[in-house]
Amino acid sequence: MLTALAGQPILLLALLMLVGTMLGRVRLGTVEIGPAGVLFAAIAVSATGVANGVKLQIPENVGTLGLVLFTYTVGVVSGPSFFASLRRGWPVMLSVVATIAVVAVAAVLVGRALGLTSSVVAGAFTGALTNTPALAAATERAADPAGPTVGYSIAYLWGVVGMLLAAAWSLRHRGNEAPPSEPLVHQTIRTERGEGLSLAEVEKRYDHKVTFSRLKHGHLANPTLVADDELLLGPNDLVTVVGPRDLVDRVTLELGHRSSHDIVEEHEDLDYRRVTISNERVAGRSVGEIDLESRFGAHISRVRRADVDLVASPGLVLQMGDRVRVTSPVTRMPEVSAFLGDSDRGMSDINPVGFALGLSIGLLVGMVHIPLPGGGFALGAAAGTLLTGLVFGRLGRIGPVVTSMSNGAAQSLSYFGVITFLAYAGTRAGERIVGAITSDVGWKVAVLGFVVTTGAAVLLLLAGRLVHHMGGTQHAGMLAGAQTQPAILAFANDRTGFDTRVSLGYVLVYPVAMIAKIVIVQVLAGLG
Repeated sequence: MLTALAGQPILLLALLMLVGTMLGRVRLGTVEIGPAGVLFAAIAVSATGVANGVKLQIPENVGTLGLVLFTYTVGVVSGPSFFASLRRGWPVMLSVVATIAVVAVAAVLVGRALGLTSSVVAGAFTGALTNTPALAAATERAADPAGPTVGYSIAYLWGVVGMLLAAAWSLRHRGNEAPPSEPLVHQTIRTERGEGLSLAEVEKRYDHKVTFSRLKHGHLANPTLVADDELLLGPNDLVTVVGPRDLVDRVTLELGHRSSHDIVEEHEDLDYRRVTISNERVAGRSVGEIDLESRFGAHISRVRRADVDLVASPGLVLQMGDRVRVTSPVTRMPEVSAFLGDSDRGMSDINPVGFALGLSIGLLVGMVHIPLPGGGFALGAAAGTLLTGLVFGRLGRIGPVVTSMSNGAAQSLSYFGVITFLAYAGTRAGERIVGAITSDVGWKVAVLGFVVTTGAAVLLLLAGRLVHHMGGTQHAGMLAGAQTQPAILAFANDRTGFDTRVSLGYVLVYPVAMIAKIVIVQVLAGLG
């Protein structure tokens, strides 16, 4: 059986996915192993093969494909949130770099106390922080090219498990963390103040975190109008505002009082419905750019994306698969639906041209050599595709090419990519782990790896909670990003139902953590 699998890598991959996914459902206390089960299954199967003289391995190209699918789609989904939080996120990035530097110093001190060579210490450092590109950099720089691999293989397993436990702790101790976003509500206001104000002025005053959907001037017998931004408020008007409850209450107090008459329930003049974005000419453009007001006299008030409702501000870029809440004159609703697409295809379309362009550019970015004293480094495929995905997700469109994709399609590709990569990484680690553990330096490297991983986890937990006051959900993503470990991100996503704050924490620190590890490990490997 093992011999047959050795010649069928795709079959091996499928079986590892099957066994690993089943293993992932096992709970250790209240913690479910999740996608990391594929990694552990691959390590066990590969080690069993080595013990029986059979090499069971997933091809490197397959592993790389899985990795770039994962990193690129995470970037695309997280791009808008990442750039919105970048200005206030730099202190978190600084904490991650400082943590990596501190544990690097600890690695040198502990490694020398244990009598380990600089090559093995560098490898243990990369394994404890689970960074394969850093391992490659250490191998090129080290006097003993085999040393980093030995250190990496022994330290890697606790590098995953230790930080996985830290992420599980963070998710379990979320306390009174706010929900992913405040639920949106609508409320009809009877105006007492604000006469002569345009609806656009009020929306701008609240930073477009609220919007208006309907307006009825004066008497109840007057027609209900779609709330065009340029409409002016008059005395005793009825206007419907949409937004988070606290802001809706503030707008109500500013303009008048809550009305007992809800004009949303009137359907004589206007209708409303959810419409799915599936037209490529619309996807990647902002709500303001498609200008439904001028085209059809219609208005978008909400956008539902990844099970979260967003206020449809003029600058919000629409993505394939978004479900938008449209208010329109009854007779024009069919035209609005046709223009937006309103097909389920939008929920699964990956936009193949933009997807292929993003992957290509990301791989090229990863190949660019960054010169530094002592040799320099390349970002690698993972960091290159992640950075490109972030930019493409933020842009939404480049000319006629749609660069975003629906959340459903991105999450499916991301999950497939991560379990493919974990199967590859597990078979690589498994074929070396038995020999490494049984060597005379095995226990020493295990101790060193434990110190580095545990030290990093403790420092990151303290920094995230005590210094940056992060919520447990985003903090779990930050731990995964600092560890540059897809298994931990997949675990956190699985536990939170793909809460967007997990990916935001991940992408906020992943690029800087990747670069810091690659640069620092070259220093470690070059020490005498």
